[in-house]
Amino acid sequence: MSQWELIRIRFRKHRLASLALFGIAGLYAMAILADSLAVNPPQEKDLRYAYAPPMFPRYSFQHGLYVDTYQQKTDPVTRKKDYTLVPDEVTRLDLFGRGYGYRLFGIFPTARHLLAVEKNGADRSGKFLLFGGDKYGRDVFSRILKGARVSLSIGVFAIIVSFVLGVIVGGISGYVGGALDVFIQRMIEILNAFPKLPLWLALGAALPRTWSSLQVYFGITVILSLMGWTRMARVVRGKLLSLREEDYAMAARLLGASHERIIFRHLVPGLTSHIIVSLTMTIPGMILGETSLSFLGLGLKSPTISWGVMLQDCMSMQVVKNYPWILLPVVLIILTVLCFNFVGDGMRDAADPYH
Repeated sequence: MSQWELIRIRFRKHRLASLALFGIAGLYAMAILADSLAVNPPQEKDLRYAYAPPMFPRYSFQHGLYVDTYQQKTDPVTRKKDYTLVPDEVTRLDLFGRGYGYRLFGIFPTARHLLAVEKNGADRSGKFLLFGGDKYGRDVFSRILKGARVSLSIGVFAIIVSFVLGVIVGGISGYVGGALDVFIQRMIEILNAFPKLPLWLALGAALPRTWSSLQVYFGITVILSLMGWTRMARVVRGKLLSLREEDYAMAARLLGASHERIIFRHLVPGLTSHIIVSLTMTIPGMILGETSLSFLGLGLKSPTISWGVMLQDCMSMQVVKNYPWILLPVVLIILTVLCFNFVGDGMRDAADPYH
C-alpha cells in the first residue's frame, strides 16, 4: 500500500478525529449554504424583536410546523425587554418555502429556504428567530451562518499564504544550510519573540480607516499570514535537513537538477503528510486571530458579518446576563477550534510511521 493509504487506514482508527473531520465538513457546508438555511436576511432590523428569545419550531395537526408568536414588553425601570406569548396566535412555517431572494452558490437566483415563514393568513407579521434576536432585532441564527463564511474562509486563505511562505523559506533554509540557514532561523526567532496579540493589535490598528470591507478582509488575512508562517517554515526546514542527504536527492543533484527542482519536486513531496498536519493545527489560530481583532474593533467591522463582529455585542456583562443567546457565536468558535485540533491530532498520529 502507498503512504497515503496507510495514513488513511490509521486515521480512520482515530474515532474522535474522524468525527471531527465530519464536523468540519458540516461547518463549511453550513457556510456555503448559509442563505438556504437562513430564515431572515442577516442585516434586516426589526426593533419589535430586539433581544427576542430563541424560538424553537413545534408541530401540531392543527397548525402544522409553527413557532409561538411573542409580544415585546419593556420594563419601565430596568429597561429590560421581556417577551410574552400571544395567546391563540402562531407563526406558521413552510418547509422549503419562499423567503428573501439570494443567489445559490453566488450564481443561481432563488428564494427557496429550508424553513420560511408562511406568507398567508393572519400570522403574516410573525417572525421566526431560531437563536433569538440581537439588540437591533436581527436574526442571530442567520448572522451566525453568514458570519461562518468570513470566519472560516479567512482561516483558509491565511493558511494558503502561510503555506507558500513557510515552504519556500523553510525549504531554502533547510536545503542551503550554512550562514543563510542561521540568518533565517534567527529572524524566525525574533518574530516568534513578539507577543502575538499585541502585535496583531498594532498591525490591525495600522490598517487605514478608509478601506472598504473587502480591503480590510484581505488586510487581516495578510496580517495573520505574516505571523503564522514561521511554524510551517520550522517543520519544512527540520525535515529537509535530513532528506537532503538521501540517495535520491544526491542522485538528482549529480544528474544536474537545479536546486529549485530538487527542493520542490523531490524533497517537499516527501513531507506532504507533515505539512498537512502543521496546516491543520495552524488554522484554529488563524480563526481565533480574526475573532480577537474583530471583537476588539481593530479587524472587520459592521456591516461585515463575522463571528468576531457579532461578539462585539457582548461587551456589556449586563447584556450577556439578560440575553445569554448573544454568546452563541462563541459555541461555534469553540466547536470549530476543537474539530481542527482533533483532526490535527489524528493526522499527526496517522502520519507517524512508528505509531
